[in-house]
This record gives sequence, structure tokens and C-alpha cells, in this order.
Amino acid sequence: MAVANHPGMFMRLPLAASIALLAIPATVFAGETKPKQLVIISFDGAHDNRLWDRSRKLARKTGAHFTYFLSCTYLVNPADRHAYKAPHQKAGSSATGWAQSVPEIQARLGHIWQARLEGHEMASHACGHFDGKDWTKAEWKQEFRDFDKALLYAWKNNDYAALEPAGWREFVKNDIKGFRAPYLSTGSGLVAALKAKGFSYDASLVSKGPARMEDDGGLLRFALPRIPEGPEGRLVIGMDYNLFIRHSGGLNSPARADLFAARTLAAFRDAFRRQYDGGRVPLQFGFHFVEMNGGAYWNALDTFLSETCGKPDVACVNYGQAIAMTKGRADGSAF
Repeated sequence: MAVANHPGMFMRLPLAASIALLAIPATVFAGETKPKQLVIISFDGAHDNRLWDRSRKLARKTGAHFTYFLSCTYLVNPADRHAYKAPHQKAGSSATGWAQSVPEIQARLGHIWQARLEGHEMASHACGHFDGKDWTKAEWKQEFRDFDKALLYAWKNNDYAALEPAGWREFVKNDIKGFRAPYLSTGSGLVAALKAKGFSYDASLVSKGPARMEDDGGLLRFALPRIPEGPEGRLVIGMDYNLFIRHSGGLNSPARADLFAARTLAAFRDAFRRQYDGGRVPLQFGFHFVEMNGGAYWNALDTFLSETCGKPDVACVNYGQAIAMTKGRADGSAF
């Protein structure tokens, strides 16, 4: 959840294969090749199994590939929760709760692995969803170790060892290269720890409008954009939680779901059109596995991706794919 409004058995699919699926010819304008318009959709927390199912179906329908920022507390056996202790917190504490049962975790593990095989990216959202802006490098490194431990032994610790995919532990050790901070709250300790841990990118920044990724000493930084929204066109972070706060003050109002979905869809369409017809800066939107205001924001996302991902020179990609597609271009645009 964003800080601006908050008090956040199987075959391996090579990255090259998923990138190849996106080889859409670029458009030529007056002798110049105009880059593809990238649309990057991500989900923070990634816990509700029903929404795992919905997001994967949406991806199959639209051809999109997503980044899922995993919170490790949703993979911890309830009996083991007190083994986790976040910096400056009591053992067993989590700002956003825990998994409720072992069968629930088992289902979630299946979704994570299958989604990865479908070309989606798994990244880190830390563990207990605490605001770590004042944490030291050492404290963040401990959080990362807890995250790794929870994922490495998730199948074994949840009575599912017999079905653990052969490549699971290699995936945890080598393939989780992205991070988003809870509440989008960052500090010098986090950046130092991300670099020390070998993360490729951090997606915790916020920008005035769509912005290209920045290279911070080898760590790529992505920013969720503020976009015009509503009758007055006031800027809001392009994230479902921020729209929820804007529309209803953080109080669920399902009776107005259609209104809020329409406003969100209009804002998404406008932000997309500005880039597609203009400089084609990658467009990023963030979501959570919570259907706020009667599902207004997920409904808007469904419509937006359904009408957008099939457009000429558009690629609906995850962060890892976006990096691969923009590598080597000085302006960070996609080939």
C-alpha cells in the first residue's frame, strides 16, 4: 500500500521464451522507429487465492504478464509464525496478517509456481509489511533472510514436500530479483541492502507522471506514476489503494463500484493515450489482492487490459521483461 495515503512435476519456462512472445514489430514514423508502448502491471502481497485465480485468467485472456510482489507471511505455517521477528517488532507480528491455514498455503504455492511457468514474475514485498524507511542495512538484510527462508522451505513446512517442484529452491535463490517496499517507503538502509543482496531492481519510487527507469549504481529504480483522475484531473498515484482513498476515504462503498470503476478506467485510458501517442514512456499501475469498493479497480483493470494489450506496438509485460526489452537503449524505451 502506498505511503502517500496510508497510515501495501513442472517444466521451467525460460525468460527468453516469454520475451520472444512479445516480439511485436515496432512502428516506423517518418524514418524513425517508435518504441513499443510497455504497460507494466504488478500486485502487492499476492495472498488471496481467489484473486490469484482471477489474475491468471485475466493474463490468459489478454496476453499480459504480471509481476507479483510476494509477502512471505502468507507462506508461513500458522504454527511457525513466532519464528519471524521484524526489526523493532514483537515476534510473530505482521502489519497485514498471516496465512490462515496449511491448505490455503498449499493452494497459494501452486498458484505461484504455475504463474511462474506461465511467464509471470515473482518478486519480493518483504515479510511483515512494516514501514522500514528508518531500518538499517543490517535490519533489511535480516528481513531478506527471513523472506528467503520462508520461501525456500514453504513446501516442506506446510506438509507439501512430496509435491515441491524440482526447480523451486533454485528459483527462490536465483530468480527473485525485484523488490517493492511496503507503503512505498524507502531509505538509505534499504537501497544499500538491495545492492548488497544483488537485487536487479526496486519498484518503490513515485513520480509526478510516467517515468523511465533510473540506474542507481547498478540498481534499476522504477516509479509508480501520479496520473490525472476525476472531474478535476487531480493527480493520484496509479495504484488501487490510492484510488480507494481518493474515492471513498478508505471506506468500502460497493454501491458506487460502477462509478469508481468508470473513473478509474477513464484515468487509465487517458494516461495510456498520452504515452501511446507521445513519447511512449512505460506505463505502470499497481494493485493489491483486495477488491476494494466492490471490485471497482480490478474491474477497471480487466477492461483496460482487454482493450489495450492487443493494440499495435503494445506489450503488457512484467518488470523483468521490461528490463530485458529496454536493455541497451539509452532512453530506456523498448525495442
